[in-house]
Amino acid sequence: MSKKPYEPPVQSGAGQFFDSLVVLVLVYASLMAPLLFKEAPQAPADAADKPAVTWESLNQTPAMVEQWEKLGVDIKAAEPMITNRFDYSIEPVSLAITVLVIVGYFFFVLRTSEREYREVIRERFGPAKGD
Repeated sequence: MSKKPYEPPVQSGAGQFFDSLVVLVLVYASLMAPLLFKEAPQAPADAADKPAVTWESLNQTPAMVEQWEKLGVDIKAAEPMITNRFDYSIEPVSLAITVLVIVGYFFFVLRTSEREYREVIRERFGPAKGD
């Protein structure tokens, strides 16, 4: 007695479109969230009293200045790139939310995969003896 080869269920085009749309929205939201919750930079109150910026005041060596010039970046454009450092501080709330989302997604994938795996085994080999 030969068994019919396994044929997995087929997802409809609308289902694939919906899944793609959900993934696209999640990616967009994850990329936009930091921008939406970031505070706007405050302009200094005494901008008129600020001394003129020089390469020396930005601690740039002549070799560094040469590289900036090769890139076509003048001192006014380079100043914010040099002075605005990345903030490496860790926010405990954001870290906890990120960990919860990743762990939650991990368990969701494990649980869903287990159900689908059992369904495929049941379709291919029949119900288990205890079912």
